[in-house]
Amino acid sequence: MTELPEGYVLPLHTSLTRPILIGGVPRGFAILNGTFGAAIALGLQQPLIGIPLFMALHGAAAWAAARDPWFLETWPRHLAKPLYLEA
Repeated sequence: MTELPEGYVLPLHTSLTRPILIGGVPRGFAILNGTFGAAIALGLQQPLIGIPLFMALHGAAAWAAARDPWFLETWPRHLAKPLYLEA
C-alpha cells in the first residue's frame, strides 16, 4: 500500500456530518411543526386539536430521526422510485 502525503488525512467529527436537530427532529421540520401547531392552538383557538397534533407529529418525526437523521431528504426520493418487487 502506498503511503499518503502528510496532511492528506484529517480527523472528521461526526457532528459535522449530522443534521441540526431540535428536540430530536430536523430543525426545519421542528420550526414548521411548531408554527403549524401554534397556528391551530392559538390562531384558530383550538388547543385541544393543535397541541395533540403537534405532539403526535413531533413524536413520529423523533422516532423516524432516531433511525435515520436524514429521513426528510430520503423519503421523497423513496416515494419517487417505482416499485419493482411488489409482494
